[in-house]
Amino acid sequence: MSSTHMNSTRHAVDGWRWTAARPDGNRGWLAMAAIALALAWVLHWSAAGAQMSWSELAAGMPQIGDFLSRSVPPDWSILPRLWAPALETIQIAIWGTLLSVLLALPLSFVAAGNLHSWHWLRRITRQFLNVVRSINELILALVFVSAVGLGPFPGVLALALHGMGMLGKFFAEAIEEIDDGPLQALRSAGASQLQIIAFGVVPQVITAWIAVVLYRFEVNLRSATVLGMVGAGGLGFELVSSLKLFRYQETATCIVVITVMVIAADLISNWLRSRIQQGARH
Repeated sequence: MSSTHMNSTRHAVDGWRWTAARPDGNRGWLAMAAIALALAWVLHWSAAGAQMSWSELAAGMPQIGDFLSRSVPPDWSILPRLWAPALETIQIAIWGTLLSVLLALPLSFVAAGNLHSWHWLRRITRQFLNVVRSINELILALVFVSAVGLGPFPGVLALALHGMGMLGKFFAEAIEEIDDGPLQALRSAGASQLQIIAFGVVPQVITAWIAVVLYRFEVNLRSATVLGMVGAGGLGFELVSSLKLFRYQETATCIVVITVMVIAADLISNWLRSRIQQGARH
C-alpha cells in the first residue's frame, strides 16, 4: 500500500473519529444505548401520533393509480390560457422576494448581536422575526385576501411578510459570523455606525446574502403556486379550479407547467450562485 493511500486513509479515520467519538468505558456505552432507546421511543411516539399506516397507503394505491390514469395525457390545449397565470406567479414571487429583502435588511442589523450593545432590542427583534416566520404563507394570504380582496396582491404581501422573518434571521446570522477586525478598525478610526455597516459589514456578507435571496426566490416561486388556492392569483387558482371541476388532464398540465417553472428557476439560481462564488474567490 502506498504512503499516499495510507495517509489519506489515516486522515479519513481521524475525521471519522472526530465526528463520531467512540464511547469511553461502560458508562459511555450505556449513555449511547440510552440515547438510542430514547430516539427509538420518540420515533415510535411520533409515528403513532401521525397515524402512519403503510397498509392504508397500500390499500389506497388503486385510487392514486386511477387519478394518474385519468390525468394522462395532459391537456396541452389549455397552455395558451396558462401563460398569463404563469407570468403572474413569477411576478408574485419577484415582488414578494423584493419586499421581504427591503423589510428584512434593517431588522437584521438590529437583530445582530455584534453591531450594538442594546441586547434588549436585539431580543425583541429576534422574537418578532420568530413570530412572523412561524405563520404559514397560506394563513397570511387568507388574512390579506380578507383585507384587500382576491388577486395576486395578497400573495405578494403574504410572501413578503413571511420572507421578512426568514431572511431577517439568515441576514442577522451572517452578520454575526463576520470577522470583527475590520469593524474594530473602523470604530477606532471614528467611523459612524452607518459607515461601519457600509464598509465593514456589507462587503463581508453580500455574497452570502445574495445566495440566500436567490434561494428565497425559488421558495417563493413554489409558494406562489400554492397561494392561488386561497384566491391569491397565479397558477394555483387554475390548479384548484381544474381539480374542483374534475378536469384532471388540465390539472396535469398545470402541474407540468409549475414543475418546468421551478426547474428553470433552480437552474438559473444555481448558475448565478456559481458565478457569484467564482467572483468572490477572485
